[in-house]
Amino acid sequence: MVALIDVLFWFSSLYIFPFWLMMWFAPKHERTAALMRSEWVYLAPLAAAYTLAVLPNLASIFTQLASEMPTPEVVVGLFSERDVILIGWLHYLAFDLFVGRWTWQRLVATDQPLFVSFPVLLLSMMVAPLGAFIGLLVTREHSDEPAPSATPE
Repeated sequence: MVALIDVLFWFSSLYIFPFWLMMWFAPKHERTAALMRSEWVYLAPLAAAYTLAVLPNLASIFTQLASEMPTPEVVVGLFSERDVILIGWLHYLAFDLFVGRWTWQRLVATDQPLFVSFPVLLLSMMVAPLGAFIGLLVTREHSDEPAPSATPE
């Protein structure tokens, strides 16, 4: 019988691809915007999979992390367990997509061409902090603050 963690691994690993493909190859398309508009579509299923995986292991994870100050040795010991490694993978998938979406929004808002957005988003999938950092650099002129509204005179 297949373990639940294995099912969640495969579900999550495959679920992310349409979102990444759309952001990579059709970043400015209306269907991409529609897919990425709601966290309930792109993030909630991944968060639910993670929750199902982590809940049975939560006490063990908290006990290990609370019993002593996390050191490199403690973290390596924690990640020496198969389930914890796979839970970590689910964590990466969910948050890489979350950060990738944020980076994609900035790339679209600054009208970056595909030859810029694709490698940044590929890095966001594979090594999210590096992709996010490069995304910040290429969109550094972008402001997350709304433009001031015009007031009638």
